[in-house]
Amino acid sequence: MKTELFNLSGKVAIVTGGNGGIGLGMARGMAEAGAAVAIVGRNEQKSAAAVAELERAGARAIAVAADVTDKAAVAAMAERVARDLGRIDILVNNAGISIRKPPHVLDIAEWNSVIATNLTSAFVCSQAVYPAMKAAGGGKVINIGSMMSIFGASFASAYAASKGGIVQFTRACAVAWAPDNIQVNSVLPGWIDTDLTKNARKEVEGLHDRVLGRTPAARWGAIDDFAGIAVFLASPASDFVTGTAIPVDGGYSVMA
Repeated sequence: MKTELFNLSGKVAIVTGGNGGIGLGMARGMAEAGAAVAIVGRNEQKSAAAVAELERAGARAIAVAADVTDKAAVAAMAERVARDLGRIDILVNNAGISIRKPPHVLDIAEWNSVIATNLTSAFVCSQAVYPAMKAAGGGKVINIGSMMSIFGASFASAYAASKGGIVQFTRACAVAWAPDNIQVNSVLPGWIDTDLTKNARKEVEGLHDRVLGRTPAARWGAIDDFAGIAVFLASPASDFVTGTAIPVDGGYSVMA
């Protein structure tokens, strides 16, 4: 197989929430494959550190501060990326939060915050980059779902609803934008060692051992486990792959 299939040289990727966790792992992978990367997040210090890391590895990268739930802020972000990096080829909708409470005690403001950050932001960002991708003759959108897209948990009602929505939103966009040569896919991370899951292990008793017991790979995932799937879904290698939901979970979702 030709390595050119996975070459992202000359491409520009936007990664929301790309200053840490899974987003940073994906940004690293795409940068190593040759893409220029725009790191989008609200924490400017973390974003600057992520950009510095990518630049040390030889990549072209910028940081853009934006609230991804705000349509005007996202439009300005997309305009800046197109201006500073020249184009937009790839969007990774990774920004996300979780509030761990059972549904009967979850406040409506908390529900709205999770849905806005995890699901509405994917809609707003995808809509913002669509014109640039269509004008360029194609593009790639990668939406980050979760194991909670397919499983339930007492402490994750809003989170699971948002991530289930990501899968259906992905399918709708894949069908709508196929004539424009835009492939839209989702990735469903399993239990990955991030700041988000470190808090989960503190808040959910026994979670660490239950995850290890169910995962055939017998470990928690690492953020760099997402470099490869990011490159695949962002590259010509996936030009006939669209509307999918691909678990990256060490086998967690297939374990009986």
